[in-house]
Amino acid sequence: MSRIVVVGGGIVGASAAYHLAEGGTDTILVDRFDQGQATAAGAGIISAGSSQTIPGAVLDYAATAVPFYQSLIDELAAIGQTQTGYDAVGEMICARNDEEFAQLQPLLGFYQERFRYQNGPVEFIDGQQARSLFPALGEIPGAIHIPDVARVDGALMRDALLAGARHHGATLRSGDSSLMLESGSVTGVTVDGERITADAVIIAGGAWTNALLKPLGVSIDVAPQRGQILHLTMPGADTSRWPIIQKLSDQYILTFGPDRVVVGATREFDSGFDYRLTVGGTRSVLDEALSVAPGLAAGSIKEWRVGFRPISKDGLPWLGSVSGAKNVVVATGLGPSGLTLGPYSGLVAAQLAMDQVPDVDLKAFSPARASA
Repeated sequence: MSRIVVVGGGIVGASAAYHLAEGGTDTILVDRFDQGQATAAGAGIISAGSSQTIPGAVLDYAATAVPFYQSLIDELAAIGQTQTGYDAVGEMICARNDEEFAQLQPLLGFYQERFRYQNGPVEFIDGQQARSLFPALGEIPGAIHIPDVARVDGALMRDALLAGARHHGATLRSGDSSLMLESGSVTGVTVDGERITADAVIIAGGAWTNALLKPLGVSIDVAPQRGQILHLTMPGADTSRWPIIQKLSDQYILTFGPDRVVVGATREFDSGFDYRLTVGGTRSVLDEALSVAPGLAAGSIKEWRVGFRPISKDGLPWLGSVSGAKNVVVATGLGPSGLTLGPYSGLVAAQLAMDQVPDVDLKAFSPARASA
């Protein structure tokens, strides 16, 4: 039996370990639980299609990654892992005033084409209809309603995948990893000084990936993008089925039962690994949320989370074998689409590490473009 080590316990690494172990591979996952791990901070909208700026290659990839979610959720449920926060609650892209509504109108056809395969119609709804679905909304002129969009709790989904990996025989380790080189070849990893041999290594280190690649003399374009996210509670309100709220901006609102509301998130480039809640970030998140949903002002602040999304300048993930080390697979750079694309990317990384051919075109995501 071959052994594969996965470095990184976010949603990509957790999924890779799950799929490796499920397939009978001797699997070891190692994570050092860095402060600011994106998966731990995030609550995700499972719909790359609602972004107007997503690169075409990522959109094509998402067409496979998004439907994959439901089959994975069903697999996890079959082994008793049902707490993921995953549910198709729908999404509303809201106009806050008449000027924004005029900007929204030409986008209806765009979204109808993007979501043409879903069950419910993509259509305009008026402000009253929107408030009936999301009672905290203000007096808005209308919204585009996309009924089948789903959301997930990143930390819960990761934990379910890790539990699934253990169920199938994977070993989970806590510690600091580095690649182990012998005669120029990667033969495994060391974990806090302990040598672990492996036939292949998957590096799913998120924004910390380049530190792991350093022994190979390889570097890719991935950097941390700080996101500050606020969690509220709305006592007395059942928020479990409120739809996701998007505006004509990057920030969002989504909810979980029984009364939790998540608002965010900032997208701060050049932040480094500065794990702080900032005054500017706080104001940005609250101002954006209350501008469309003033009813949230009655809520209580439960917690803040800060995460570092791994992001590339071209907006494309890094997914494939490393040049000069074919048994090292990199899986990172998913940026704000991490929770949308992460579970499927973990499967793809596992397939590559096992010398299998994935069902999707990965040319645009190849680590070879780092030296192009």
